[in-house]
Amino acid sequence: MLGFVITDKEKQEIEYIVKRELDEILFDLNDERIDHIVKRAMEERYKILFNLFKRVASAKDCMIYMRPKCHLNKRDQI
Repeated sequence: MLGFVITDKEKQEIEYIVKRELDEILFDLNDERIDHIVKRAMEERYKILFNLFKRVASAKDCMIYMRPKCHLNKRDQI
């Protein structure tokens, strides 16, 4: 486990950057032109970014970026 100390300004910047990335990924996941293999990689990136986001954002903000369970694979729902 790693830890680091950041200021409130740095926390806000991390939130902003991760929100932008999550918005882009969620938008691209709905694009039917993108190949399934690419979408799977995007879903993995989404999970990593969302876990990071949960550490710095409020619960209210996290609810906005949560994906419905119907988008997950059956093995991920267990």
